[in-house]
Amino acid sequence: MPGSVLIISGTNRPQSNAMKVAKIIATAYSAQNIPAEILSLAEMPPEAFDPSCYATKPPSLVAMQQRVLAAAGLHVVTPEYNGSFPGVLKYFIDMLKFPESFERKPVCFVGESAGTYGGLRSVEQLIQIFGYRNAHIFPVRIFIPGINDRFNFDGVLIDSDIQKRINEQAAGFSRFAGLLTGAK
Repeated sequence: MPGSVLIISGTNRPQSNAMKVAKIIATAYSAQNIPAEILSLAEMPPEAFDPSCYATKPPSLVAMQQRVLAAAGLHVVTPEYNGSFPGVLKYFIDMLKFPESFERKPVCFVGESAGTYGGLRSVEQLIQIFGYRNAHIFPVRIFIPGINDRFNFDGVLIDSDIQKRINEQAAGFSRFAGLLTGAK
């Protein structure tokens, strides 16, 4: 697969569970020798929130945008906040180039939440947005309910079933993205 998978941790909350999951996903790609990197929305620069950004993007935001454009595929990790995905993730999407940021871009999703549904609502809402933007949606999604009980005190994932599903999703998504981008 040309390029690398860009894993987006879809919140700017410090020490977020989304970032913990993003790191686990990055490790799964690494174990399969698939290039991947993490983009955390905690990296959003303060100047990105200036209303003038809709017209002129600051260089720091352009750099983030370039990472999305250069990625062979996007692996989005989203928490569920108040029955939806975080507002900062929507804002980030709104700041990206239209339509080329997601046009024919392979994308897959992992949802996580403290509640019972594991981010189902947030992932389903994001699928609508990415579909509208003509992304190629990988059909295997992962939902992680009760996220706060899935890690030990040191932040290590203790659920082998979730680890297995993440490994399988990473392998499947890399094949999916490779086929769509013409890689052999």
